[in-house]
Order: sequence, then C-alpha cells, then structure tokens
Amino acid sequence: MTTSPILRQFALGPGVWPTLDPFLFCVHHVDHYPAGNGKFGPNASLQGRSIGADFSGKDGWSMYHGEDVPGFPGHPHRGFETVTVMRSGYVDHADSLGAAARYGQGDVQWLTAGRGVVHSETFPLLREDAPNPAELFQIWLNLPGASKLADPAFTMFWSGDIPELAAKDDAGRTTHVRVVAGALDGAGRPLAPPKDSWASRENADVAIWTIRMEPGARWTLPPSQGAGTRRVLYLFRGAGQVAGTQVADATGLELTASASVELVAGSEGAELLLLQGRPIGEPVAQHGPFVMNTQEQVMQAFRDYQRTQFGGWPWDTPAPVHGPEIKRFARHPDGRVETP
Repeated sequence: MTTSPILRQFALGPGVWPTLDPFLFCVHHVDHYPAGNGKFGPNASLQGRSIGADFSGKDGWSMYHGEDVPGFPGHPHRGFETVTVMRSGYVDHADSLGAAARYGQGDVQWLTAGRGVVHSETFPLLREDAPNPAELFQIWLNLPGASKLADPAFTMFWSGDIPELAAKDDAGRTTHVRVVAGALDGAGRPLAPPKDSWASRENADVAIWTIRMEPGARWTLPPSQGAGTRRVLYLFRGAGQVAGTQVADATGLELTASASVELVAGSEGAELLLLQGRPIGEPVAQHGPFVMNTQEQVMQAFRDYQRTQFGGWPWDTPAPVHGPEIKRFARHPDGRVETP
C-alpha cells in the first residue's frame, strides 16, 4: 500500500496562513486599488473604513494601518526576518537606519531585523490614470538564538536576477517556478540569502518558491535533500491534483518533504507557494513584532525599543513615499545605491 505524501490539509483564509518552523508567519495581500489621487493614496472615498486599522477588503482593497497612503507606517521588529515577495504593485521602504527603497513587479526584499529596526512599508498608488493593483506575500523567517541580535540589514533580489525554471510536460504545457531561496535543478544558481539568515546555513534546506502552472500542466515537485526538513505547499489560485488527490482553491498542504509529489493543474491553471526548511528547533517567545527565545528577552526588546527607538526615526513622516517617478531603487545605510 502506497502512503500518501500529504500529511494534512487546511483551508487558507484571507488572513495569516499556518506555517511550520523555521517560518513564523505568511500572509497573501491582494488589493485592487483604484487610480491614485495625486498624493499616492486612493482616488476614492475612505468613508466607512477604520482608518489606521483597515483590513476590511472593502471594494477589494484595504488601507491597513495607513491613513493617507495604504500600508504599514513605521513599526519595530527584532529577532527574525521578513521576506516580502512582490507580484504586482510597489512598496516604498524606509527604516531607522536611514535606508530607503522602492521595489515591486516581481522584486523581493529580504530584511534581517536582527537586534532591532523600525521600518515603514507603504503601497504608493503611482498611477492616476489607471488602477493600481497590488499583490504580495510577506513571510516571516525566524532567526536562531545565535543570530537574533545580529546587525539589521536588507538585501534586494531584483526580479530579473531571481532564478526561474520553465518546465514543459509531455503535452507542452509549462510550469514556471521562481526560486527566491533554495536550489532547484534547472533553475540556475540561487541568490545568496543574507549572511545571518537561517537560510544561509547549508543544512537548513530553506526553500521559498512560487509556482505558476498553465491549465492542465503536470510537474513533479522534487524531494528535499535535507534530513528533518518540513514542507508546506499553498494552493492559492486555481485548483488541481496533488499526489493524485483533488485539491480545491485556497488550500494548504503539509507534505512529506522527502517525497516526490506530482502536481496537476486544473482547467484554469494553478498558482502555488512552497515554504520548506529544517526546523530551528528552539523555543519561540513572541509578542507582536518581537520574536525571541524567552519572555525575558521579549521584555528586554520592549525596554530597548523604548530607550533607543532602534536608532530613532530620521524621516519627517511615519509613512514616507519616495516621489511620483515609477523607478525602483535601494539606498542602503552606508549611502550605496543600487537599481535593477
């Protein structure tokens, strides 16, 4: 009797999706923003929204914690990493180290919060003559205890540099796999994670892949190479079969990481996210934006933030926007500027 590689299934709601160690958090933002109002906010009434805490999805979009521009004004983090995978739209980043970036359209920002950083993530609506759709994943990857007080920094993975596999099945239908982290045969050399990341450890076996399958496409997810690796597959658009089991839209599946798993897209195609890694296996003490190993360390994070503001806030607004020009860039704390 063949054992199914599907260990469990669960529904994906509109909020935070379940994750496994070494991941802490995953959310899929999809916002159908209208045209901009010339001030980077929506050219639409905000009546009926809880401004400053609007997660309503009213009319297909949210302001989140933004009051004029959608997004997340300055807020602190310590002890983990955020990996922001843009699929459409733009994010304007600003932080307490003085760094800034505008990225989107397939770019990825990998931020190591380490000992502490305050950052703002706004979603500027740059087009005034057309809608401004935005779609992204934000993923929190834990840091091991030895790295929780590492220097904060961010790394940009520009869209054109991210390895991608285009695999055709016997019928000529294509599966596209973008490799944000981890190695995949045929996709080319993966980009290097930040040096203090759990993903930078060779035996951590961390993988972050987005998978887009044409209607009816078949592709076999290869087995992981690491002992003890855990793997979750999120089918967030479309439907299909996973290891011969019919799976509906908005379904998560924990899989046996050491098994090959055949994926078959349904008649409308399928899009999936893969998160895998060897667990860090340390205690997790979390309170909001601080993730440490003990409650005393969390309380120390609060004391440190109250005392230092993790470097202060060098911007004249809690939610900076980097101008009207549709141009991607990153300016690091040392003044170094990079563009795609």
